[in-house]
Amino acid sequence: MSCVSPHVPDGRQSGCKKLAWFKPSDGARVRVLVWTCDCLAMVYELCQAGGQGFIRRTLQNEDAPEIRETHRWPLGQAREIWATLLTGMAR
Repeated sequence: MSCVSPHVPDGRQSGCKKLAWFKPSDGARVRVLVWTCDCLAMVYELCQAGGQGFIRRTLQNEDAPEIRETHRWPLGQAREIWATLLTGMAR
């Protein structure tokens, strides 16, 4: 069976943008728009909450998942950053 969701490339590309990752904020309802394949330990999701977009990163540990999120941006900007993540130009 082959993967149907995209994968984030291994390793950082030259000139890669470093994203800041924070503990998830509570309260707002979150809608997951798109995601990367869950066949790898690290899964990324482009999310929307309160009219803004952000990226959620989940490290699938055996004990418990480790979840982090980026800042929130206007949805268009979040989609642009999502695209850079999928090309390996952001981490």
